[in-house]
Amino acid sequence: MMAKGDEITITDKALDKVYDLMREANIGAPDYFLRVGVKGGGCSGLTYELDFDNEEKTGDMQFGDNRLKIVCDMKSFLYLCGTELDFSDGLNGKGFNFINPNASRTCGCGESFAI
Repeated sequence: MMAKGDEITITDKALDKVYDLMREANIGAPDYFLRVGVKGGGCSGLTYELDFDNEEKTGDMQFGDNRLKIVCDMKSFLYLCGTELDFSDGLNGKGFNFINPNASRTCGCGESFAI
């Protein structure tokens, strides 16, 4: 069983933006969910991924609540454990932000990180 605080969470502001994007793509929960992941690349070594999906894969982990399901593969979860997904639309940048307690450094754009 996972300890409280180890899951991947989403702020209300990010959740609102996800719902906006789902409406624009003409898809909706519960048929679709938010898939988060990590892949190699970027200026810091690892890059965050976000996508909508409607097919779970063997070994996927599920997070979220009755508002939105968040799914992550086990390998990515090792890097994302305890991460909060936020959204900023201010003057200093616009987009999704991963608040990742496991990252030892992040690049200036916030799209890649290192452990």
